Amino acid sequence: MKKIGFLSFGHWSPERGSQVRTARDVLLQSIDLAVAAEELGADGAYFRVHHFARQLASPFPLLAAVGARTSRIEIGTGVIDMRYENPLYMVEDAGAADLISGGRLQLGISRGSPEQVVDGWRHFGYRPADGESDQDMARRHTEVFLQQLEGKGFARPNPRPMFPNPPGLLRLEPHSEGLRDRIWWGSASDATAEWAARMGMNLQSSTLKVDESGEPFHVQQARQIRVYRQAWAAAGHERTPRVSVSRSIFALVSDMDRRYFGRGGKDSDQIGNIDNYRAVFGRGYADEPDRLIEQLREDEAIAEADTLLLTVPNMLGVDYNVHVLDSILRHVAPALGWR
Repeated sequence: MKKIGFLSFGHWSPERGSQVRTARDVLLQSIDLAVAAEELGADGAYFRVHHFARQLASPFPLLAAVGARTSRIEIGTGVIDMRYENPLYMVEDAGAADLISGGRLQLGISRGSPEQVVDGWRHFGYRPADGESDQDMARRHTEVFLQQLEGKGFARPNPRPMFPNPPGLLRLEPHSEGLRDRIWWGSASDATAEWAARMGMNLQSSTLKVDESGEPFHVQQARQIRVYRQAWAAAGHERTPRVSVSRSIFALVSDMDRRYFGRGGKDSDQIGNIDNYRAVFGRGYADEPDRLIEQLREDEAIAEADTLLLTVPNMLGVDYNVHVLDSILRHVAPALGWR
């Protein structure tokens, strides 16, 4: 059994053929897709976060709105770039959104991916400390964020407050109990997966990974998951961690599917360079359900993960993306034992 959700990149564009023409469109359609996915029986609604782009950016208003319109589905990100974040303000935003949803937030965070502008986090008022890289800064912000999510008091109260204070040092409010255990780290390497395990975060692994062995992407990703779980056990955490992988998977069950994706998915992995390292990009899948099932049986990383996030073509509109999710849940997942 697996949890199956969708991951939307949240694109919008006024170009011809787009069903998502404005920022308002993408926000409202994201809410509608999450509501529909819950009605289908999907387990998660996850959203990418990118700055300086025609994509979803500040995630917490959207997460809160989805939480208010749904009752069961997990609501998450994949991922929030911690180079851009004030960790204390983020604790307040996350706590509020989690309380609105009834404790369903699953926040994916990371040091971020290449952005649309050079060092965009500088425009947000952040810069690495002396001797730090921007990756170090992201981890520092993350450590503060995780510490404050525990809900311990740390701030000395005003002796003449406007309103009465509880005794002792004050914590950030609103505090949402249990949210600390629902933070995920988006990892692209074995080393960062180990770090995430030591920090007590769940693991998100996408369709991109540092090429550390030259083996197929799914083999390297499966090894990364095993490394993570070994590090988690060595760290002595009491709870069982969660691991998600994302994939582009399309079951061709209609003429429209064949028109959009009938040429198939990416038949093989791709190699490229990102941030001066060699990266391997995992293949996509698009085929008739019976053939698709056989292909997915061979994906070692999907087998290792407990959660699968289906990347959806959000610019094709809500109705078509509901069809994409329904096709996987109905025609593929049961045969693979995911349902």
